[in-house]
Amino acid sequence: MVPHFPGANPRERGSIKRDDSTGTSTAPYQRSRKRPPGRQTAVAACCLVLSLSAGVLAAVPSAPSAEAKPPDPVAKKKQLDAQLGQQKADLDDASDQLGKSVAAYNQAVVKYQAVQVRYAAAQGQLAAAKAADAVAAGKLAAAEAALRKAVSDVETGEKLIAEKRAVAGRAVRSAYQQQNGLVGLSIALRGAAPADIATGMQVQRNVFGIQSNAITNLNNAQAQLASKRVKVAAAEKESEAARAEAAATVKRVSELTKQVAADRAEAAAIAKVKLTAFKAAEKEKNTELAQYNSLLRERNRVEQLLIARAKAEKEAAARRKAAAEKAEREKARKEKRKPRDIPDDPPASGGGGLSYPVSSYITSPYGMRFHPVLHYWKLHDGTDFRAPCGTPIRAAGSGVVTDKYYNGGYGNRLFVSHGVIDGSSITTVYNHLSRYKARVGERVQKGEIIGYAGTTGYSTGCHLHFMVYQDGRVVNPMKWL
Repeated sequence: MVPHFPGANPRERGSIKRDDSTGTSTAPYQRSRKRPPGRQTAVAACCLVLSLSAGVLAAVPSAPSAEAKPPDPVAKKKQLDAQLGQQKADLDDASDQLGKSVAAYNQAVVKYQAVQVRYAAAQGQLAAAKAADAVAAGKLAAAEAALRKAVSDVETGEKLIAEKRAVAGRAVRSAYQQQNGLVGLSIALRGAAPADIATGMQVQRNVFGIQSNAITNLNNAQAQLASKRVKVAAAEKESEAARAEAAATVKRVSELTKQVAADRAEAAAIAKVKLTAFKAAEKEKNTELAQYNSLLRERNRVEQLLIARAKAEKEAAARRKAAAEKAEREKARKEKRKPRDIPDDPPASGGGGLSYPVSSYITSPYGMRFHPVLHYWKLHDGTDFRAPCGTPIRAAGSGVVTDKYYNGGYGNRLFVSHGVIDGSSITTVYNHLSRYKARVGERVQKGEIIGYAGTTGYSTGCHLHFMVYQDGRVVNPMKWL
């Protein structure tokens, strides 16, 4: 009689977990994500990629310089959305709750990074606005100083013109008083010497020269005053423009200051959400790690039992064959003939190898898988077949039902020993069953219904996880189908 496997700890029976599968489907079948009541989330493997944002609660970045070009929030958002889409697709191999937790965390990360980009852009704009405000203030100060100087120059020019006008007026009055033909005659008739007459004529010429200079200076001063008044008008216009520019920059600085404060507050709020999502995902990761380790222990336990059983089966077969050969030799000696060859025990599978346990197609093959969330390689130790809940599951070969029990990772399991086939001890295992039909110790025939498909254990939807043990070691089932 083949050894009987003890089932999983009964306390674990209320905990429904998932299959050790991280492979993507090779066929278009999509498993249902709906879980029966009372099931808890479960396990695949470990080391969450949640370490993925080393800055889970990164501090808000400092303001960039006025010269730095702020990042483009729209372009950054598109990049983050693309990354998030890829991460969501990668989560297909994670358990439901872990997938939800990681997705929630990734969403928070995207929002946080987006608001950081907005915040950095607003800070850059604020710095630029402040710099522009300083420039505008400088322009305003310079324009007002130029206006004051222009006004002062006009006032000084007006005073100078008044003085020039007074000088010119006196000169005109003097010239008018002396503009008659008797002046020279008067000088000549005084009986002065010829030298005195010459001196008098020079004085007269000097007086007329002074009068002419006074008038010229007056005209020049008036022209300069007109130019200064033009400068005053220009300075007033420039000063007005500088005041408007300064007012606009002050308003812009005020608006950006409010925007920066709002972005900072939003970043702080999202950081809290991100931390909550991170803790939830970390909790799920730890749960999955514990459950996956439990699944590995279960696999190793079964392998040790099956290795011992395979050894015992082969030794028993060898003893039976040796006994049969001895009996044949004794019989041949008595009958005085040559001993006939004694064949090996006929396989319990009924011959012809194993057959598909369900009439369907493969959704996930046997092999190593790189888990996109947990970021390491692990073995998908069976072949997954599409099998809606309640689908009849048939024995892949004739044999004896050696055990059936519930395990947190594999769900409801059923083992069928097929004895020695082609020199190897073969056992098939049917996992995630909703219920059993065959009993332990019962001999079943190839193609006989032994149970029904389900989604018990660590499973994201109804399917059959079919396993083959060769000499106690798990192997690719397709080698025997």
